[in-house]
This record gives sequence, C-alpha cells and structure tokens, in this order.
Amino acid sequence: MSDVLPDGVERRQFDGTERLATRGEPVYGEPTDGEWRAWNPTRSKLGAMLDLEMDTGLEGDETVLYLGAASGTTVSHVADFAGPTYAVEFAPRPARDLLETAESRPRLFPLLKDARKPDTYAHVVESNVDVIVQDVATRGQARVALENAQFLADDGRLLLAVKARSEDVTRDPAAVFEDVQEALEDGYDILETQRLEDYHTDHLGIVARPR
Repeated sequence: MSDVLPDGVERRQFDGTERLATRGEPVYGEPTDGEWRAWNPTRSKLGAMLDLEMDTGLEGDETVLYLGAASGTTVSHVADFAGPTYAVEFAPRPARDLLETAESRPRLFPLLKDARKPDTYAHVVESNVDVIVQDVATRGQARVALENAQFLADDGRLLLAVKARSEDVTRDPAAVFEDVQEALEDGYDILETQRLEDYHTDHLGIVARPR
C-alpha cells in the first residue's frame, strides 16, 4: 500500500482489522492496543483523507491550527503526532470535552473561539503554522479558510473537509463543491480533491496551499 502517512500514524491490527492508529490516551471509546489507539475514519474527516491516501503533506511534528475541533475526536489524534496544535471550537459544551482531552496532551491548546473571527485568537496562535485543518459546519467554508490563511506559512497546507449540507442543503453537493473550490482559489492553489463518500456523506476533502 503506497501510504503517505505522517510519522506517528501507522496502520495497525485491531481485532483482526487493519486501522489507522496514533499513540495516546483514548478519547471516544476507540479500540486500543497497548499505547496505540485506533483512528476511526467514519468519525474523522482527516482520518478519512489519510485512509483514502490523499497526499496531505503531513509528516509529523507540524504546528497545526485546527478549526472546528468539537469535542476533540480528530484533533486528539492530530496532537498525538503533531507539534503545537491550536484547537478552535465555538460551542461551549464540546469545548468542555476538548479541555478534558487536552489534559493528557501538553501540545494541545483549546481555544473557545469562532473560526469565522480569526482576529479574536490572532494574539494566541503563532504565525507561520505548517497546517490548517478545517472541519466547520457553517456556511461560507471557503471564506473561513481564506480568512485564516493569515496564519499559514508560505509553504503550508490547508486540509479542508467541505460539508455540502452546511453550505446549502437544497443544492446538488457537486455544485456546492465546485463553488467552494472556485471561492478558495482567491487565496489558495488546490493540489488535490477527493470525495469522502465512503466515510462521510456529501463531504469533499481538499488539500491546498496558499498562493
């Protein structure tokens, strides 16, 4: 298998099934094997992108800005293999779970902020982050990515999971994805796209770099 997996992410056997895994404290009842825990791609858009062998550019130890961290399912895996990981979440309830997740992860920094308002956390997030991972359920997903591009290093990567239904529940997802990609091109070069349908209905994974 021609995997492009970052250091700290491996394919390992759990109950006879090969799964992506990272080393860290379990967070959401996922299967474990010693210090390794399974990374469920049906609960993680980034996990799905890696499982589908998209070339995310992730190598391990990157500085990451994660937009839409929710209760920490995916960002906990990211913090297992990345460097400093800033996790932005707007809703107080999941943010409380995120704080708990961060207790065993010194490189994970939860921020109760709105990803649509990057100026509210610009004083905390370091500039020139290596990667932005975005998974926000809101209209204007391209706009969020463009406004947060200020944090991204020139050779950085945007790993974006577009939710068609969050943009417009009435339109054909393919048309929504086309519009989002077109809007993104105001500030990004798109390197790769792939439907995440095997794991997430009406989602598109995008890998892009800043222009």
